[in-house]
Amino acid sequence: MKQKTKVLVTDPIYADGLRILKEAGLVVDYEPGISAEQLKAIVSRYDVLIVRSRTKVTKDILNNAPRLKIIGRAGSGLDNIDQKESKKRGIKILNTPEAPTIAVAELTIGLIISLLRQIPYANKSMKNGSWTKKECIGFELKGKIIGIIGFGKIGKTVAKIAKSMGMKVLFNDLQFNMVMTDGANAKEVPLKELLKTSDIITVHIPLSSENQRFISDKEFQLMKQGAYFINTSRGAIVDEVALQKAIETGKLAGVALDVYDTEPPSNLSLINLQNVICTPHIGAMTYETQKKASYNLAKKIVKTIKKKQ
Repeated sequence: MKQKTKVLVTDPIYADGLRILKEAGLVVDYEPGISAEQLKAIVSRYDVLIVRSRTKVTKDILNNAPRLKIIGRAGSGLDNIDQKESKKRGIKILNTPEAPTIAVAELTIGLIISLLRQIPYANKSMKNGSWTKKECIGFELKGKIIGIIGFGKIGKTVAKIAKSMGMKVLFNDLQFNMVMTDGANAKEVPLKELLKTSDIITVHIPLSSENQRFISDKEFQLMKQGAYFINTSRGAIVDEVALQKAIETGKLAGVALDVYDTEPPSNLSLINLQNVICTPHIGAMTYETQKKASYNLAKKIVKTIKKKQ
């Protein structure tokens, strides 16, 4: 008798995804919040592993997973999975980069507005009983130049929203001159020009071993005096020491961060600066995104398994 495909889910996913897997005849064990040691102890029983960003699929875990054929990541980033070791073992990695596009793009625009209009400061001062109207003078987005580093799905969506608000859009992608703008009405420029020209700079590139600390002291020094900087991609792409220096010296007028080198962040001196807005990695944390990621990933896993049969 043929052995049924067994699936282990170690991070929370929506019920729609679980239902699709079970309806396809897969045996699903749902263990959100399982520790690394617990995962290591039981992963040998499974053919498919489904994670989000919390679970780290390390070489140590893979060494204990002889049956594993598929790793599913409900989301876009794959930096929590040892991709090199997975490939060596013939394990297919599936993810859902399409799912968080709208959510992350909208958060990015929201953070930009919050920075330029001092919304967090205004809110805090009101709750403290202060009327700081004259101190809360800000800037309009219309007419500002936004520089987008990374022009995939999220970068393009940010560009379209920014353009609709009257902003001029520049972008730079790791594959210079090979990116379609998809109607975003944006201009591709070298990174150096983007850094020197933009009033607002936002990062949307995936983390890899090649681009850790991609934005460091050299890049911050190239930026306009009084520029604004937003990172909703991955924390390790930015050198946080250099970033803090750029804020404290006044090079940057404001910074918004949704991601950090260490999560939760250990560098409290950075996040406590008055002109830094922080959110706890909520880019993909919308009901719509989580539902879409679970549903799409389950569909991809079932399709992949059927192809192998």
